Amino acid sequence: MKILYFAWLRERIGLPSEELENRSGTVRDLIDQLRAREARYAVAFADLSAIRVAVDQQLTDFDASIEGATEVAFFPPMTGG
Repeated sequence: MKILYFAWLRERIGLPSEELENRSGTVRDLIDQLRAREARYAVAFADLSAIRVAVDQQLTDFDASIEGATEVAFFPPMTGG
């Protein structure tokens, strides 16, 4: 599965994207898996209220299933302008 990071998440993690084997059932499970990898992930995902997620380019919530997904994207909330 491809994981994409945008804006300050990309800066904190130090990667624009990466490929991971999906061992998670939900987005929240994936975040827990990422947090356990290294401190930079734990810092990036410390405040979930400041993060939005899309699974296969569909905006969703952290309890959404990612079984069979090919892409998960994390980004800060969008603002109008």
